Amino acid sequence: MERAQGLKFLLDTHIWLWSLLQPDRLSKRVATALAKSDNEIWISPISTWEILILCQKKRLTLEPNAAQWIASAFSKAPFKEATLTHEVALATEQVTLPHGDPADRFLAASARTYGLTLVTADENLLRGSGYHVLANR
Repeated sequence: MERAQGLKFLLDTHIWLWSLLQPDRLSKRVATALAKSDNEIWISPISTWEILILCQKKRLTLEPNAAQWIASAFSKAPFKEATLTHEVALATEQVTLPHGDPADRFLAASARTYGLTLVTADENLLRGSGYHVLANR
């Protein structure tokens, strides 16, 4: 008997941070989904970039520094990379968001392109269309 394949989740930047630094901020539904071993967790390079910017602006502090924290995070958890490609860039026209944040547009387009469910608490992403979401509520 063939085993059912798990779900594929793309973590919004804040969900990735919360899952590692403040897991109590995750809803029970999201925490359960992320903990299931047969589910895949994906991270976009956009999230790495957003974390670097947050640290540069002093809105986030990671020890010993952002680059080393990110490298450590990748070594501790089995993440897959939602690579930024021309296909993802083209898919930004196939998603609709109530605002113009390019990082969110790339995350939504990545979810669409790779057949992922975007996990987020961001109301703008939750109100968008053209991709699947799992709300952290």
